[in-house]
Amino acid sequence: MKKIIAPLISCILILGSHTTIAQTIAAGALYSFAVCSDSTVRAWGQNAYGQLGNGTNIDSNVPVQVSALQGIIKIAAGGRHSLALKNDGTVRAWGGNGYGQLGNGTSASSNVPVPVSALSGIIVIAGGDAHSLALKNDGTVRAWGRNIEGQLGNGTNTNSTVPVQVSALSGITAIEGGLTHSLALKNDGTVWAWGNNGNGQLGNGTNTPSNVPVQVSALSGIIAIAGGDFHSLAVKNDGMVWAWGANIFGQLGNGTNTDSNVPVQVSALSGITAIAAGQLHSLALKNDGTVWASGRNDGGQLGNGTSTDSNVPVQVSTLSGITAIAGGFYHSLTLKNDGTVWSWGNNLAGQLGNGTNTDSTVPVQVTGLCPVLIGVEEENIISTINIFPNPAADELVVRSLEFGEIKEIEIYDVMGRKRPMPPFDYAQGDGQPGRSRGLRIDVSSLAAGIYFVKVKREKEERMVRFVKM
Repeated sequence: MKKIIAPLISCILILGSHTTIAQTIAAGALYSFAVCSDSTVRAWGQNAYGQLGNGTNIDSNVPVQVSALQGIIKIAAGGRHSLALKNDGTVRAWGGNGYGQLGNGTSASSNVPVPVSALSGIIVIAGGDAHSLALKNDGTVRAWGRNIEGQLGNGTNTNSTVPVQVSALSGITAIEGGLTHSLALKNDGTVWAWGNNGNGQLGNGTNTPSNVPVQVSALSGIIAIAGGDFHSLAVKNDGMVWAWGANIFGQLGNGTNTDSNVPVQVSALSGITAIAAGQLHSLALKNDGTVWASGRNDGGQLGNGTSTDSNVPVQVSTLSGITAIAGGFYHSLTLKNDGTVWSWGNNLAGQLGNGTNTDSTVPVQVTGLCPVLIGVEEENIISTINIFPNPAADELVVRSLEFGEIKEIEIYDVMGRKRPMPPFDYAQGDGQPGRSRGLRIDVSSLAAGIYFVKVKREKEERMVRFVKM
């Protein structure tokens, strides 16, 4: 249900070798889905609410194709509903809709995708248990669905079947949905939260719910966030992980089982490039491609060959080359750099996708699945390439702060396709390649969406994201 959303920031801050930004796998309560390399979607597991989107309500323990979806670049899972972002910036939704979480103006569930009302220019999506979130290319956030705990963040506790704007948020680069709370990462590295706070999952030093965003205490330099049912996670730009909220199963990973309403550091983790939260467990991806997990493990969701809970991170067995992670209620999901998907944990509804309904305490490969979109890999570096403004409307400035002058530059779309290079000129230097640390690119002709600039310098090249409005 919860997954990492890498932030869209002008300076790349994650420590490590690579971070795959494609949001192409997702895990719901008892189901999973993935984006294929042809931009269609496959889903497996529980389907009682139509969350597999194939026009039926029959569970499947192998992947089935979601109906009538093309051009999908990102996906997100709620508890029993699904979301997909198209390459035109619009959103489709399907599955349970009792609280309006499909966002189409009704409360009727749908076993095929339906358009979310009045949304455009969307660049990131996220799902809570029965609410949904979307980040626009202007840095503001929209939310819809259940709002009993204030998880829509619009100053009310009234459900909404259509998107409403989250109050007083701007400059947002990433969003996350917990069970009944929501999280947002700002472009200044701070984290904001709203909704239920019974276990301290808002991280502001209280246990008082809030229907408007409040700042998480004592966090700065954050580059990624994740939300579990009653806990939250964040990665700092030093590769360390911080956690807050419920900790009864050790999901905060700090060696205790005590809840915390302020962030605490996860034990013995470094070099982390991605995080994900399941219902009551947590996942972390290291820069060496290994995965670590903590928290509840009765279904084997920690993937270390046991069913014993752990309040410190343990390594998931036999996994390497992992580029993305996702957490469901009692199962976990990973994407390898060869486009295969591996899963472990509870398999009651077939959510592991291996053709059985047998739980597994170690990773098993999802069978019969198309090659999954890995997406563009973004090189990680600390503040050596600066892009502004980001988002950009007409002109984008790229500056190399260290490691030599810019030799060559290329632009790719989110699917990894090289785009024709728009007109550009050098912002400083003598106007010759190899003599400039900066240049101006005319991006006015690009369609709205997410793009990547590949900057080639004397001894290296780096890939940096930007958003075209």
